[in-house]
Amino acid sequence: MDVDPRHYEHIAINDNDIHNVVLSYLVHNCFKETVDSFISCTGMNQPADCLEDMEKRKRILHFALEGNVLKAIELTEQLTHDLLEENMDLHFDLLSLHFVELVCSRKCTEALEFAQTKLTPFGKVKKYVEKLEDFMALLAYEEPEKSPMFHLLSLEYRQHVADSLNRAILAHANRPSYAAMERLIQQTTAVRQCLGQELGKDGHPSFSLKDFLKS
Repeated sequence: MDVDPRHYEHIAINDNDIHNVVLSYLVHNCFKETVDSFISCTGMNQPADCLEDMEKRKRILHFALEGNVLKAIELTEQLTHDLLEENMDLHFDLLSLHFVELVCSRKCTEALEFAQTKLTPFGKVKKYVEKLEDFMALLAYEEPEKSPMFHLLSLEYRQHVADSLNRAILAHANRPSYAAMERLIQQTTAVRQCLGQELGKDGHPSFSLKDFLKS
């Protein structure tokens, strides 16, 4: 299902609005050098506290993605103080990443000790029990990357946790947890899917963002 371009080609889009959407995405993802270039090229004003905030978040996310989660946790606690105390899900996910690092480094004894001291307390909460079982099961395999839980060792899982951490830090600072571009895509997709469901009754194909971006 697609909309005839003639229905929206006459709608004017302000360049400043486009610039703000792009800048929001770059700042959200800590692309500092690109932000500097973009602001220089467009003549936009530097967002308040933009550079300092990006630098701090960028360091934290770097450590989380590059295998030093304990340092990422330390810096997060310095920046946000009570964030991880209030967000148990995020705290568990970060600690589990460190456990995975130890498993991947074949430091099984250290991994077990870490799990017993840092992860086991989460077992008192029902929703963490199954997750704990999956992580602990990694210790039973000589090649955990070939185990049924291999996805827990993947870069995609690590990126997912890092993205959650980034959003949580932004929300803690009363800033949007999603970039404007992401929110626009989410809202557009939701609206088009709703329209597609109505038109689908008459045989129209459902909306696909992937197909739309190719058009």
